[in-house]
Amino acid sequence: MSKSTQEKPSSRLASTIKLVGTDIDGVWTDAKMYYTADGDFMKAFSTYDGAGVQLLRDNGIEVVILTGENSPIVSRRAEKLGITRVWLGEKQKLKRMRYICQQMNIGMDEVAYIGDDINDLALLKEVGFSALPPNSPIQHRFTPDYVTLRRGGEGAFRDFVEEILSSTFKS
Repeated sequence: MSKSTQEKPSSRLASTIKLVGTDIDGVWTDAKMYYTADGDFMKAFSTYDGAGVQLLRDNGIEVVILTGENSPIVSRRAEKLGITRVWLGEKQKLKRMRYICQQMNIGMDEVAYIGDDINDLALLKEVGFSALPPNSPIQHRFTPDYVTLRRGGEGAFRDFVEEILSSTFKS
């Protein structure tokens, strides 16, 4: 589901992308917050997305997490997957990504980002390759380069990764 019909070989895309950024809630999760009667908080993550991180690592592409939530559960998931660039409670995602790019000496056009809501919009508009899950509430406000085949919490990030690394991408 590309936003135009001009062909762009994915091998070029994969070689152009140096960093993949991701939101968590609504992308890696189903965007629901689970609370017990005792106030304990839980999130469910798809193992498909964890495998997506490994696919990127195998291809020399780093992952950064930028989430508006300040959840220790996200920190634990990132630690398990070996993701070291994690920003919790991030309210200015575009500004943060520009900072990360400066630190890595890369351009915003070398970044792929998947988000799902209003707080991702400015960043989605600036990156080299953007994506939304199909259940994103902002699809009427933004047309990404790619809409994942899987919903948030059901492997949307993995699908995004496979699109970056595939040989069938058209932008």
